[in-house]
Amino acid sequence: MKQIEKTIESANATAVSVGSLSGLCDYVVELGPDVKIPGKVFVGAALGATGAEVSFQMFQPGTETGFLHTHKTHEELYFFLRGTGEFQVDGQVFNVGEGSVVRVAPAGKRSVRNNGTEPLVMLCVQYKGGTFTSEDATDGNILGEPVVW
Repeated sequence: MKQIEKTIESANATAVSVGSLSGLCDYVVELGPDVKIPGKVFVGAALGATGAEVSFQMFQPGTETGFLHTHKTHEELYFFLRGTGEFQVDGQVFNVGEGSVVRVAPAGKRSVRNNGTEPLVMLCVQYKGGTFTSEDATDGNILGEPVVW
């Protein structure tokens, strides 16, 4: 099974690489003895992320999640990076493809499938719902320091 490569780690940053998106098929997430998800890799722990989980996933043509799922408190953002497919939330089915972004509330019953002819690649960001406030939108500070490469 393929492993995540840590490229940098410092007091304020961590960078990892999962490799080429075409190589996502070499990853497998095992959620239990009977639940194995091919083409999926979680990177949050490797990054040391403290406010979200992040995963990449590749669905080969004709494959799907295979189950509906919800969350107790976590909202999810799905970013579709390549391919075409269908997404389902609470029984509503709609098309997704490169450039599509889907937000699902914790209680939303969700699943995804690749009904296209090439791999469907997505990035999923999972975070605790209902925590972002209007003050958070202005949290950044632009520094007066020059950028030196």
